[in-house]
Amino acid sequence: MRKKNVTCSLSYRTIPLSTPLEKLNFVVFDTETTGFQVSTTDRIIEIGAVSVKGLEVCESDTFQTYINPNQRIPRNITELTSISNELVIDAPQALEAIMSFLDFVDSREAVCLVGHYVSFDIIALKNELKRERLALKNCMTIDTLDLIGFIAPSFDMRDLERYAMAFGTRIYDRHSGLGDALTTAYLFIELMRHFIERGHSTWGELIHATDSQTRSLL
Repeated sequence: MRKKNVTCSLSYRTIPLSTPLEKLNFVVFDTETTGFQVSTTDRIIEIGAVSVKGLEVCESDTFQTYINPNQRIPRNITELTSISNELVIDAPQALEAIMSFLDFVDSREAVCLVGHYVSFDIIALKNELKRERLALKNCMTIDTLDLIGFIAPSFDMRDLERYAMAFGTRIYDRHSGLGDALTTAYLFIELMRHFIERGHSTWGELIHATDSQTRSLL
């Protein structure tokens, strides 16, 4: 049986490369999972997202849902994320939650998705859909790590909080889907300001600056 496609309704295919960055909408998101083996045994337990418009974080326009992983959440993950088995027992199943998230993205007319180490989150989403014999298509991403690599190539960190501290941006609840999405969004906006100050102002320039082998594999 062939997989059916689930489309992420992003506008990157139709937006002119000359579009000014301040005219673009983005959705910044993050997932929490039962562990790091999301290609095999681990499952998503939370998705959080926030919209960005006009280079401003729209804190009043967010998405958050817990997900029932249909397995026990390890104690160390509960200690890290504060997400317990009791918290997710009545939460939506993965497919329902992901479709709700994609509806949120669709309604925000986002050009692409943004995340910190976003390849992990996309792989987690794709493997949840794969279990339902579905394939995620049309999913353009920008990773803040790639943007940092362009702006400050001497930085060699991976931790979101350390980068937020380095760039003087807001830090919300760590290891929370919505909290990390908000932290990433403010970091992304600050990085965009640095990008613009260096003379870059268009969608095409942002794509070129953040191009990576990882994106092509997603």
